[in-house]
Amino acid sequence: MVWGLIPSWSNDGKGFINARAETLEEKPSFSESFRLRRCLIPADGFFEWKRTGREKRPFYIYSRDEAPMMFAGIWDTWRNRGEVISSCAIITTPPNELVGELHDRMPAILLPKFQDAWLDPKTNCIELLRMLMTFPASEMKMHPVSDSVNSPDNDAADLLVPVDAEVGQTLSLF
Repeated sequence: MVWGLIPSWSNDGKGFINARAETLEEKPSFSESFRLRRCLIPADGFFEWKRTGREKRPFYIYSRDEAPMMFAGIWDTWRNRGEVISSCAIITTPPNELVGELHDRMPAILLPKFQDAWLDPKTNCIELLRMLMTFPASEMKMHPVSDSVNSPDNDAADLLVPVDAEVGQTLSLF
């Protein structure tokens, strides 16, 4: 799927990267997908940036046990003049204490016990919204990474290596 939910009824084919958990039911762009087309988006972690004056320093945020996380998502299929695009958006929640140091939102990370119910079309909206709680800070870690993550042209494992936040140098892991 393409990241950036394009509602099936969209005239211009523009997408929404994220959807706020608090407004899923009321926003026309998301409400139908929330009721009918939910998905899980696997991730090893995510990036956020901390502003200090004019500088923005990227951080990698991941689960404490380094296991993959499942972000709550919604999807839709847009069709226009023979073009078909299946797209999705990540649902966001207010941040926990850890992520809140960097940003005012974070992905809705579903606990394993909720993942099957999230995908079940019979799960009612009240139960679904309860699943979209802010993930506990105690279950997460983060560290600064190279500002090379700022370019989508860069896609390598070494982007996740910790760096010294003050000088941007790679830290020895030994």
